[in-house]
Amino acid sequence: MDEIRCCNKKRLCYSTSGRTLNTLASFFFFFISLTLAKAAAAFNVAAVPFDEGYRPLFGNGNLVRSPNGNAVRLLLDRYTGKPWRFQTNLYGNGSTSRGREERYRLWFDPSKEFHRYSILWTPNNIIFYIDEVPIREVVRSEEMGGDFPSKPMSLYATIWDASNWATNGGKYKVNYKYAPFVAEFKDLVLEGCPVNPIQEIPASVACVEKVASLVKEDYAVITPQRRAAMHKFRQRFMYYSYCYDTLRYPVPPPECVIVPSEKRRFKDTGRLKFGGSHRRQSRRRTSRSRVIPVSDDQSDM
Repeated sequence: MDEIRCCNKKRLCYSTSGRTLNTLASFFFFFISLTLAKAAAAFNVAAVPFDEGYRPLFGNGNLVRSPNGNAVRLLLDRYTGKPWRFQTNLYGNGSTSRGREERYRLWFDPSKEFHRYSILWTPNNIIFYIDEVPIREVVRSEEMGGDFPSKPMSLYATIWDASNWATNGGKYKVNYKYAPFVAEFKDLVLEGCPVNPIQEIPASVACVEKVASLVKEDYAVITPQRRAAMHKFRQRFMYYSYCYDTLRYPVPPPECVIVPSEKRRFKDTGRLKFGGSHRRQSRRRTSRSRVIPVSDDQSDM
């Protein structure tokens, strides 16, 4: 399973692996993308109406569709805080005990404007994107075995209160006087090979053409320019990586690529002290979050 999770300091979270909104079909290899509370320039992909690709898994009363059916809002009716934390993870064959988490700060406030969050999953790699910036790539290796996702998956998205465990063991609680809390999704994209998960159809037979099409798309290629942007993002905003957590993994998992500059920063714990999500700005400056271009001279990354 691939996961994107975003939480604020008080640990009100939204996630694309939760339990409220999910796809109608499972997919075997895919590119999924959604815009979450004005998006930056997006890949050349077509959005689908919510009811054509998704359904409420539960809590239908807390889901509000837009008049045109292209966006939905999820409500949590129970200290808005900052900064926001963003997490990615993946596991296969139920290997949840071997988490592959990375955590990041963001260069914008995700509650102010829409931004696009995307995952590409192919037989060879997984790429996580924010807008058009790749923030993480996991390249499949033989040593990973079944830990690399290889079974049909669905997209889940939800909002939930995780403050009973996620803030220093539950030290900070959500203050419900600020309710309702809302997560809004739009521009929903599904590209891939839809399958029936109860049918035993070899991927080599059912999905070979679709996979070949996926890996030829622009978003499947991390160009030198994008790789430089990814490196810059990770240098500035990543504050935890399992690959450098030697207390947890004395021997790094096989897919880890050890970057000397990152290793020096993280030392033995894989963790940096968590700071602010973005720099304080003068009140005279615009409140809109800055769009991060994919270039070597990204001033905000």
